[in-house]
Amino acid sequence: MNPHTGSDFDDFLEEDGTLEEVSAKARKRLLSMQLADIMREKGITTNILARRLNTGPFQLEQLLDPENTAMTIESLEHIAHAVGKELHIEFA
Repeated sequence: MNPHTGSDFDDFLEEDGTLEEVSAKARKRLLSMQLADIMREKGITTNILARRLNTGPFQLEQLLDPENTAMTIESLEHIAHAVGKELHIEFA
């Protein structure tokens, strides 16, 4: 009998001790993809968004890097406002 039958990838990551980290990176990647779509739809370049956020393009790229999962809610609020959107956060 296969000892892995019935488990899922989340179980594997939890046993491996990496579930939280992988989940955080996945959420950040999703947010970055959503932001890229919004920017494309509205014709907002990275330079324009950086100016709206009073930061430089390099700092913005660091902020949006999926590996950097330490983004604050305040930062997300500023980004949402800068692209004309509202931030909605919920527990699921």
